[in-house]
Amino acid sequence: MLEPQSTVLFLLLMVVFCALVVWMAVAKQTVFRVFAACLAFVPAMLFGVAAVNKYYGYYQTWGAAASDLGGGAANQVASAPSIDHASARQVSAILGSKVNLKAAAAHGQIVRLTVKGRTSHLSRTVFVYLPPQYFRAAFSGYRFPVIELLPGFPGTPVDWINVVGVTAAYSTLLADGVVKPAVLVMPDANGGRRISLQCLNVQHGPQDATYLALDLPDYLPHILRVQPPGNAWGIAGYSEGGFCAANLALVYRLRYGEAGVLSGYFAPSKDQLGNPPQLINPFGTDKKQRRMNTPRLRVAALPVSASIPRFWLGVGSKDASGLRASRDFQRLLLARQPSVQLDVVPGGGHTMPTWRDLVPPMLEWMTPLLATAALHPTPVSQARTARPSQPGLPSKSAGRPASRGSVRDTPTPSGPPA
Repeated sequence: MLEPQSTVLFLLLMVVFCALVVWMAVAKQTVFRVFAACLAFVPAMLFGVAAVNKYYGYYQTWGAAASDLGGGAANQVASAPSIDHASARQVSAILGSKVNLKAAAAHGQIVRLTVKGRTSHLSRTVFVYLPPQYFRAAFSGYRFPVIELLPGFPGTPVDWINVVGVTAAYSTLLADGVVKPAVLVMPDANGGRRISLQCLNVQHGPQDATYLALDLPDYLPHILRVQPPGNAWGIAGYSEGGFCAANLALVYRLRYGEAGVLSGYFAPSKDQLGNPPQLINPFGTDKKQRRMNTPRLRVAALPVSASIPRFWLGVGSKDASGLRASRDFQRLLLARQPSVQLDVVPGGGHTMPTWRDLVPPMLEWMTPLLATAALHPTPVSQARTARPSQPGLPSKSAGRPASRGSVRDTPTPSGPPA
């Protein structure tokens, strides 16, 4: 009854504030009047904070707020520092010693990793959700497809867990059998709450796109039983993360099979970087790089025959600019993908409740496609894409067949167990 979104909490704060104001009015001694006035400031401040939280629908529980603000994560977290030098055997040993394997086989497990990029030289925290199937003997030889989830700004990867509730929603959908098993990878896309890189390679600055689209997808298959980058990798994000998903999926179009854009935008703005943070142009004077990293221009410039990831779009009906941008981008995609889905949440804005509502349909759409792709993966060789010909652009020599097959309800014998 007293959770951050509850009406009872607001009423209680109002009652406490009014009581303190009355005390301040009737108190005869100055010291008590001053004391009551100081105390009244506390519920008034909390009421304002709670009102903002309720308006944006951010924290639903005190546990989520404490965990997020404290830098933790929901559920059990197995910490594996310096995993950039760990082998698959060492990671397995860490999971075996720090994870309750019986519970993980029932509910899945969140693992916290620290991954250093081989090419970008960025070191970032990455949260990985391993589904229950990952810990079951029947899946011991199966390499799971991956969905790379990118947060908005300001935000951190644990917002996907604590605020959007993706792992809780995914666990429920898995138990209901409406989604397929996949590993969820939630990297720190900016390197700090006050930094906004938009998943771009900053000219003479952090090479964020290289880290997210090359370093991380190339590294994780070496330590976890996941598919290499290619048609069995998906990418999704909300708000700024939605731009990231659309842009990376097109710039590195051979490394992703599916892309989910939740309330995203389709043209880059300025980055926020530095101490104190300042707005900067990530491309400098390079207009070509700006065009190549503008999804609405990029998708229009690519030949119709060029293979691109499948797209799913979602937005709230009250998010006027986001809805207009999503519909415009959908029209651009229709020439290549006649069945591009746009999921509109009635009454939804550019808020967390909208993104919470969009997560289940996005997962229901994406995971069966990734599961099918995992049966016949077409991974992209690291040697062909590890060093793009230009910053933020994939190698021209990379290629992938345009067709990735259709969704099948029953896996072939080479796929995951039923």
